[in-house]
Amino acid sequence: MNEHPASISALPTSIPAPPTSVSGLIGRWQSIGAFAADVGCGYEAARQMRRRGRIAPQHWPHVVAASRRLGIAGASYEWLAGCAAAAMQGEAA
Repeated sequence: MNEHPASISALPTSIPAPPTSVSGLIGRWQSIGAFAADVGCGYEAARQMRRRGRIAPQHWPHVVAASRRLGIAGASYEWLAGCAAAAMQGEAA
C-alpha cells in the first residue's frame, strides 16, 4: 500500500525563520512593552535597542532566555554580538 499516515499532513508547512535584525527579533513579541517586560528593561530602553539595532550586553542573558521560552531560533549570544558589531560599524561610518 502507498498510504500516508494522517499525522504527516498535520505537520506545520513552515518553520519561522530566525530573525535577521534586532528590530526583527523584538518584533516577535506582541509589543515592545512585552519585550521590555520579558527581558527586564524599561520600555524606552527596549525602544532604543530596536532603533539602534543592538542590545546592550547586560541584557543578553535575558534576551536569549526569553527567546528560547518563545521558541525563537537563532537568538544566541553569538548572534547578538554580531548584531552589536554590525550596528557599531554602521555608527562609525
